[in-house]
Amino acid sequence: MLPIAPLMMEHRLIERMIALMHKEMERMQTALTRDPAAPAVNPGFIDTAVDFIRTYADKTHHGKEEDILFIECAKKNLSAPHRALLDELLADHNFGRRTTRSLLEAKENFLLGDTNATREILDCMGKLVDFYPKHIDKEDNHFFVPCMDYFSQQEKDDMLARMWERDREMIHEKYRGVVEGLE
Repeated sequence: MLPIAPLMMEHRLIERMIALMHKEMERMQTALTRDPAAPAVNPGFIDTAVDFIRTYADKTHHGKEEDILFIECAKKNLSAPHRALLDELLADHNFGRRTTRSLLEAKENFLLGDTNATREILDCMGKLVDFYPKHIDKEDNHFFVPCMDYFSQQEKDDMLARMWERDREMIHEKYRGVVEGLE
């Protein structure tokens, strides 16, 4: 198995969450159309989406990309287009982090009674719903497969093993944080 295979499988789950976020946006917009003064925001959904993006999409998935695949790619003599795409993908990850942080802040503002927060939430969700499919397409169809040509089979096997190890560590880190937060 290539080290990009688990990353591409993870993309499928991220796409499913993004589809749910799109449906939630549509529900919110419909509620606002019916009654602009109604509280259209479901804070629990926002918290779940933010947790998914931060823990699964960013920390787990992007973490493997950035800390394993991209670092190893950066050591290679990448073509100019592949080097530029690597830089773009890293910038994309930062955009996703900033937008997710803004989504959480907008939800908090909503809970504090900010009347503009619903529009901010919709704006942030819209940016994420627009961003992730394009980002995933760049990785799946323009970077992952061609970048494998830069590696020997042993290097690919080593990256895959490191990715599996990182996955095993993530569940412990997640729930250690949950317990520490409750303590």
